[in-house]
Amino acid sequence: MKTQTSRLLDEVQETVSGLHQAGVISARRMSEYEQLRNLEVQEISPQQIKALRLREHLSQAVMAAVLNVSTSALQKWESGDNKPNGSSLRLLNIIEKKGLEAIL
Repeated sequence: MKTQTSRLLDEVQETVSGLHQAGVISARRMSEYEQLRNLEVQEISPQQIKALRLREHLSQAVMAAVLNVSTSALQKWESGDNKPNGSSLRLLNIIEKKGLEAIL
């Protein structure tokens, strides 16, 4: 699910790439922009959260401990009763992209 921020970043990416191709932006600046782009946090659906937990072979209690939230909070995320935000959402994004080892 693309957020408004993500669509905006896609437009900025296209503009920055064009400026780089035109020689206005150096390769170094382009690299710095790419690193900032990787900081974007995507929303995660309840099904994705559960699939991510199962992929990493974690129980709800262990996954909750890794994310520093209650087991109840994780259960609510997986059932769709609540959504992760802030640092929890960021950690879920990191685990999704790089695996559990990236945060342990």
